Amino acid sequence: MSGRLGELLVRENLISVQQLRKAQEEQQKTGTRIGTALIKTGAIEESKLTDFLSKQYGVPAINLKEFDIDQEIIKLVPKDVATKHLVLPVNRAGSSLIVAMCDPSNIYAVDDLKFLTSYNIEPVVASEPAIREAIERYYAEKGPSLDDIVNNMDEDDVELADDSDAGNVEEAAKAADDAPVVKLVNLILKDAIGKRASDIHVEPYEKDFRVRFRIDGVMYEVMKPPMKLRNAITSRLKIMAQLDISERRLPQDGRIKIKMGGGKEMDFRVSVCPTLFGEKIVMRLLDKSNLQLDMTKLGFDPEPLKWFKDAIDRPYGMVLVTGPTGSGKTTTLYSALSSLNDPTVNVSTAEDPVEFNFAGINQVQMHEDIGLNFAAALRSFLRQDPDIIMIGEIRDFETAEIGVKAALTGHLVLSTLHTNDAPGTVSRLLNMGIEPFMVTASLNLILAQRLARRLCASCKKPAETVDEQALIDAGIPPDKIGSFTLYDKGGCRECNDRGYRGRVAVYEVMPFWDGLKEIVINGASAAELKQEAIRLGMQTLRMAALAKVMAGQTTIEEAVSNTAPDRF
Repeated sequence: MSGRLGELLVRENLISVQQLRKAQEEQQKTGTRIGTALIKTGAIEESKLTDFLSKQYGVPAINLKEFDIDQEIIKLVPKDVATKHLVLPVNRAGSSLIVAMCDPSNIYAVDDLKFLTSYNIEPVVASEPAIREAIERYYAEKGPSLDDIVNNMDEDDVELADDSDAGNVEEAAKAADDAPVVKLVNLILKDAIGKRASDIHVEPYEKDFRVRFRIDGVMYEVMKPPMKLRNAITSRLKIMAQLDISERRLPQDGRIKIKMGGGKEMDFRVSVCPTLFGEKIVMRLLDKSNLQLDMTKLGFDPEPLKWFKDAIDRPYGMVLVTGPTGSGKTTTLYSALSSLNDPTVNVSTAEDPVEFNFAGINQVQMHEDIGLNFAAALRSFLRQDPDIIMIGEIRDFETAEIGVKAALTGHLVLSTLHTNDAPGTVSRLLNMGIEPFMVTASLNLILAQRLARRLCASCKKPAETVDEQALIDAGIPPDKIGSFTLYDKGGCRECNDRGYRGRVAVYEVMPFWDGLKEIVINGASAAELKQEAIRLGMQTLRMAALAKVMAGQTTIEEAVSNTAPDRF
């Protein structure tokens, strides 16, 4: 039908032959459908085209601009499917789903939707431009621009959940409460949420004052407020975090809780650090609604996921998650705790800081200044009849020793450690002073992880050139080259022209098999331990990252920059 549309419109005297030729030229330039080209060149009005299509296909026409589609309906069809087939779910009627389509004769699209949604598909017709515009509107997740927020923001859009401490210095507090400063700070917080930033950096320099967001692990400068507002913005943020605005020489930590429109709450963990030209403020965004606690969706391959689940389902022993700061260790541990959280077990955690609170789990915030550290909390937990203990981080011999002894005396212990890979964790524990026989007796499993940026699904494209030698150097077996599509980043509105949207976790899961225990007792090095683990079936970080490349989830550059090569 789509190939004959122009001829049918000419036959019905709705357009002229000249108008059709002009539209065909436009179609060749832009690659759009003929209907869109006809509307763009002014040959036919959008409403007349949809009425004509409605008669031709024998299905009703719909004006999508007059509809306010429920988000629950939109969620039935993923954005990539809607974009691929140019369709939009409109409403539900019993076992049928009403779907707007620009080509209702596309049986492949109808079959895809039927299989995906388990509904009978009832097509209605709409023009291609109308469907594209509606897809952009209903599936949009891109954060509004700062200008948009300034122009459209209501003072009630952002409300400080608890602002009981109004400040300690009258002048600074007065400047911080000025309407422009309040509005500017509010819009910075809202824009960070809209752009899915993980951290906000407010940084003073000698002649500059800038705000940067960390998005998908990379820093981006978003604005440079006037220097004259530096102290007022700093004071406003400190007041919101209930910090002492008169103290400018010492680091301070606090928390901001704000209520967004629609009843949504957002937490910001605030750290203030005095620098040469003023106080730098870093805020970590903590959005519990976006916290992924389903282990099957974290990025594990099936077999490593089974190993991890088996390790945390044991009644005792130690499971360690390792990696650098910002590699997702806390999310993995919270996912494990979420699956273990049950009224029949007593779960206690020692954290610094407590990022998210969970019902049914006893969480303790560390306070080093009063002597409440991980070791002290752990000692207390052992007198609290525990079943499962989570230690935020093993930093010293004392904490490691108590944790190992707890794992040996019938408790499941979860913790993190800063090491480069899973086999290196054993060496770290031995260097701390833990005896080899205690390490082998207590450890269930070690997991190392990294985060790589995920390619934007809307704009990723097959790589134009493939450097086979570079792939081999990265670690891809020569016989696998050519058996998969190598993707490169693009750039679109969805990802703010960065080519990446979100991150994908890369895991190295090493169960403590008997073969590994034996060589640890015999004094094996980390390299020997790694070789033996690979022989027994462990997938290294580099192998896991390359698997994500071959699956089209990330680029070879991300895999190489986030993981070390497997050299022995």
